[in-house]
Amino acid sequence: HVQLVESGGGSVQTGGSLTLSCVASGGTYSAYCMGWFRQAPGKEREGVADIDSDGSTFYADSVKGRFTISKDNAKNTLYLQMNSLKSEDTGMYYCAARAQRCQQDPDEYNHWGQGTQVTVS
Repeated sequence: HVQLVESGGGSVQTGGSLTLSCVASGGTYSAYCMGWFRQAPGKEREGVADIDSDGSTFYADSVKGRFTISKDNAKNTLYLQMNSLKSEDTGMYYCAARAQRCQQDPDEYNHWGQGTQVTVS
């Protein structure tokens, strides 16, 4: 059973930066698609970025050029470097994993962390 634990959220001013981390355990981490999703109050959960087992990445248009997803297989850790943060980036950020190729639909993921809050003001 894959377990995911996020950290690194917090409050930051517009234009600032944060780095989120997600530590995975209980699965073959390197073989999984790993993704970051976020959910703002009153809105649906949306895909932010994902990285496949071969290293290929996807970014939502709203974060392209500002966010970078990466992973360290030796540490079983997924990262999301977030720069030039905007108020619309505020939300709960979730790490997710699936054993197949990455998809942008959150319903396709069956392993989720508890989330870490990001507030930009």
